[in-house]
Amino acid sequence: MKQTSLKISALAMLALAASCGKSGTGGQLVGHPNTLNYKPPVPIGMVYVPSGVLKMGASDEDIRSKNDEPIRTVQMTGYYMDATEVSNAEYRQFTDYVRDSIAHTKLGDFIDNPDGGQRLDMKKRINWKDQDLQEQLADLYIPADQSGWGRKEFDNSKNKLVYHYESWDYGESVRNQDQPRTSFITKHDVPAYPDTTVWVRQLAYSYNEPIAIQYNWFPAFNNYPVVGVNWKQCMAFCDWRTRTWKNEREKNKMFFEGEFRLPNEQQWEWAARGGRNEAPYPWGGPYIVNKKGCYLANFKPQRGNYAADGGLYTVPVDKYWPNDYGLYNMAGNVSEWTSTSYFGSAYETVADINPEIEHKMVDADPQWMKRKVVRGGSWRDVAFYLQVSSRDYEYADTAKAYIGFRCIYQQIAPALTNRRGMHK
Repeated sequence: MKQTSLKISALAMLALAASCGKSGTGGQLVGHPNTLNYKPPVPIGMVYVPSGVLKMGASDEDIRSKNDEPIRTVQMTGYYMDATEVSNAEYRQFTDYVRDSIAHTKLGDFIDNPDGGQRLDMKKRINWKDQDLQEQLADLYIPADQSGWGRKEFDNSKNKLVYHYESWDYGESVRNQDQPRTSFITKHDVPAYPDTTVWVRQLAYSYNEPIAIQYNWFPAFNNYPVVGVNWKQCMAFCDWRTRTWKNEREKNKMFFEGEFRLPNEQQWEWAARGGRNEAPYPWGGPYIVNKKGCYLANFKPQRGNYAADGGLYTVPVDKYWPNDYGLYNMAGNVSEWTSTSYFGSAYETVADINPEIEHKMVDADPQWMKRKVVRGGSWRDVAFYLQVSSRDYEYADTAKAYIGFRCIYQQIAPALTNRRGMHK
């Protein structure tokens, strides 16, 4: 028995020695290696905005006397931002997805998941010209006798193309850890299609039917900024974009981090300045024309000569020169939604690192609590609103012919060291 015990002990020691040798730790605390071969992804169409110190606030005289943009110094963490405003063609990718997913649901196009659940078969082709299919999807069409054109058309109205998603409030869940996670899940049903009627309703006593009818779908406007989208629609777009990106990466066993979202107003201002702290415009300033007398943005110059800058309404999203970060039209063309709730005294209360004020709206809130900050000025604004520090607001459920948006995407680890070379 003694000899057998000795043999077993010897074998155990050899096994332990072999395992220690194989791991290469030498019995020391060296940390568990990460099995992921990780390289930070660069989303298509985005440029990197580095970490840095922002002197946010007025760069020039406050001609409105609102006193809502006092100067403060804050630390910003880097992120990616869309180089251009989201275009009609890009937003149409979202509405087409919503249209197709609704059609697949009605047609019963599901495939089984390994876990026993089901998902939509979005790869299955839909022949929209097929008469039998059109009959199955009859409630998605406007009958020929009601279209005004004498032919049946797809109905893009807000009660047909609805995007459903759920969001989880991480901040509130951290502050109320005694409550179940389900308490912080909010369900959203958002009409996806832009309100194309804004060109007529908001420009009274003016003939704008042609642009209202064509702007969102006509190929000539593919590269123009999407308008007629309210804040809620922009949030829905960000969710869809995040899920599309996440699903593709997970399918290819790739690491996923972050999400696409609207910038808050300090992130927007930091990006718009392009590293030119205290300059009034993205290109520096103080002038809105270059040395040849050419306008540097699309706005309302002179005494209302809209076309003097090269655009009567909006212009393509990559028109004019970008700022030093490679961002186009951070002044003019269309104003841009941010995630920030508008309060006049916000700058006096925000933190000095990654400042943010976002009120979680509910339908019962009074209207003044549904104001969201818009930045950058638009084709219909005078030069004051083109300044990178100028603040304005619109109600979250309101769409305009002069407000669009762009997204940001943050990779926190590289941003903390601000090694910009990692992102090239």
